[in-house]
Amino acid sequence: MMSALTVQPRSRLFHGHEWVYTSDVKNTIGDPQPGEVVALRDVKGRPLGSAIYNPKSQIVARRFSFRRQDLDAEFFLRRIERALNYRKSLPIDQNLCRLIWSESDGLPGVIVDRYGDHLVLQTLTLAMAQRQDLIVDALRQLLDPKSITARNDAPIRKAEGLELEKIMLHGLAPKPFAIETGKLSFQVDLFEGQKTGLYLDQLDNYAGVARFAKGRRVLDCFTNQGGFAQACALAGAKEVIAVDASEPAVLMAKQNAQTVGVTLDVRVANVFDFLKTEEKSGAIYDLIILDPPSFTKSKQSLHDAMRGYKEIHLRALKMLEPGGILATFSCSHHVSGGDFRAMIASAAVDAKRSLRQLAVYSQRPDHPIITGIPETEYLRGYALDVMGGW
Repeated sequence: MMSALTVQPRSRLFHGHEWVYTSDVKNTIGDPQPGEVVALRDVKGRPLGSAIYNPKSQIVARRFSFRRQDLDAEFFLRRIERALNYRKSLPIDQNLCRLIWSESDGLPGVIVDRYGDHLVLQTLTLAMAQRQDLIVDALRQLLDPKSITARNDAPIRKAEGLELEKIMLHGLAPKPFAIETGKLSFQVDLFEGQKTGLYLDQLDNYAGVARFAKGRRVLDCFTNQGGFAQACALAGAKEVIAVDASEPAVLMAKQNAQTVGVTLDVRVANVFDFLKTEEKSGAIYDLIILDPPSFTKSKQSLHDAMRGYKEIHLRALKMLEPGGILATFSCSHHVSGGDFRAMIASAAVDAKRSLRQLAVYSQRPDHPIITGIPETEYLRGYALDVMGGW
């Protein structure tokens, strides 16, 4: 008989979420083992579906089905095929995309990214890590990739009691290679690159921001591999300066730009220090892009994160005259849309600038947002025009 958890009333589960916290559990029926599938019930004994169980995590259960369901080979084939069919319906580069994204595809803790003929897999929950072989078998059957790399080095695995590792699950480890999408080129290192190799969630936004770049002097902050910088240069920017604290990233940004036939002025610098120096020197730009890494991994550090966000926005806005454009992004689900907008408004007041919204950006649709799970919506962005004549 399947073990079960009785879920307290008013838990997030009853409001569209799929997570059950330790404090949400009224009682446990049976003796569920870490990684097992458990049944969920309300206090009247009515079924709420099936979930993966891990008592070591604060999220003790994650629902993956509204009915009784085992995590067998057939389940993974069916669920992964459904995720693949959804991606095929999207107007995105099918060879460079996220194929599976955790709860958004009914596979909590499973992430699969495609880089041409190569796949990168992450199993971030105990139950899915225990069934990694079944996931690999399904991927091989459905996609026949040349290789599957496990990038199980995300710190979030520690919360599940899992070790961090990077190993090959199928095929030979590919050497770093160049991959093109649209008119852009990137270097991909599946073993050592950011995330699983690239920031796939921003790929569509590069072109979105670049449509404002023609004839402008552009500053791309936290450039990483230079996605925004490349796109702006290709769109006819007068000058593009790209800044990042990582020397390897800046060198890749320069190489990527050369591959597509454009020139970037790349700088290795702490962006906070660079903006401070530029602002004090009276530098003026026509388009400034702020795409920082997540400043907070928890609610506890949110206050400090917002101070950091405001500092870079304040300095950037002071270097934009009327008609200038700020393109800005936040990539942490702990920073709500309201908090992000309020911070921008506060920075604008301090900089004595009035801003007009030109565009709203989000994560690429291969990172689906689930309405009941706010954690699935994490990438927010705006293009804002500095108004003049007031």
